[in-house]
Amino acid sequence: MKVEIANLEQGARQARGIAVIIDVFRAFTTAAHAFERGAKEILMLGDGDTALALKASGRADLCMGEAEGRKVDGFDFGNSPHAVSQADLSGKVLAQKTSNGTRGLLAATGAEEIYTGAFVTAAATVRCIRARGPETVCIVAMGAAERPAAEDEVCALYHRALLQGLSPDKEALRTLVASLVPPANQQLVASGDYPPEDRDLALAADSMNFAIRVVTEDGMLVARPEFPPEFPGA
Repeated sequence: MKVEIANLEQGARQARGIAVIIDVFRAFTTAAHAFERGAKEILMLGDGDTALALKASGRADLCMGEAEGRKVDGFDFGNSPHAVSQADLSGKVLAQKTSNGTRGLLAATGAEEIYTGAFVTAAATVRCIRARGPETVCIVAMGAAERPAAEDEVCALYHRALLQGLSPDKEALRTLVASLVPPANQQLVASGDYPPEDRDLALAADSMNFAIRVVTEDGMLVARPEFPPEFPGA
């Protein structure tokens, strides 16, 4: 298995084989918590108007996501794993729009299969990928506003290490990311758009027992949880 690491939207566009699109703070951590709270599927979108239209039509039940870190007007949730973790989403279809994560998914048109990437789903994602036995895996650290982001870069390295059969120290990873990433924008914290709990949740490596696979259906990217088979010694 050939494992590559790429960066930003350009890297997503160039991804082949199985692509893992990483957005730790906070898109795909939020998506994972939505599934943990019972969501049925998440429609991954590039703009807020489409999300609201899908809700108005009944295709989606709720909207979540952000623009420049703030909850989009009319959305039910922002891009906050903590907020989503407090909700009952049993059987709900969500529409999600974020500035970086969903944009990366939309850009990965050359990939044969797509998974979202975050610390919380890393081990399960790797087990699902191993089960598919791909020749090539491309791990894309999306960054923020076309700038590399340390949390996504470290998360990409973590996925690669797991694919290589290594067992990185999770607490060391948490400490490393915390030391590399500046504090959250205090205006977003004060407004409630970035709860302090979000970062702790995002750094809880392998806390979910499922991956998030993204497929194209009726011209739309649809994400659902995928539970991996058990591997001896995994």
